[in-house]
Amino acid sequence: MLPIRHTLAALVLALSPLSALGQGTQVSIGPLALDSGLPVEVTAQTLTVDQENGQAVFAGDVLVVQGAMRLEAGELRVEYATAESDSGSGINRMFASGGVTLLNGGDAAASQEATYDLGAAELTMRGDVVLTQGPTTISADRFVIDLASGAGRMEGSVRTVFQTPEN
Repeated sequence: MLPIRHTLAALVLALSPLSALGQGTQVSIGPLALDSGLPVEVTAQTLTVDQENGQAVFAGDVLVVQGAMRLEAGELRVEYATAESDSGSGINRMFASGGVTLLNGGDAAASQEATYDLGAAELTMRGDVVLTQGPTTISADRFVIDLASGAGRMEGSVRTVFQTPEN
């Protein structure tokens, strides 16, 4: 028979996912220590550039790397900042689609699409989001990550499964 403290711990862990369902849940995807001054490297099978609209589309096996962060997708549309915008020149936002995976160390997040706002250092993942951190998995409709701090928030139909240690 399990000691009472193990039974209570198991009960708390078992009930925790229920309290998270349908609510926002604060999570972290590890210390990214993201430096917006680091270069953003993008590789893909094809690249189409539209100078008039200030956009570029990478398609096929897209990989985006900035520091320790890796983002993989089927397609990536890059929106460049214009002279009229407040963000100056360079890349303003990236829109990934076609199955998106974000990797940072041992943490991974997957979704249908994502928006990476470089100026705000924020990544928003949408559609069947699954975050895996070791043995713990959290799913939701949306995951917003502050890339500077690594803090995030899961929203909409949040569900989690906690693994309890075996005794």
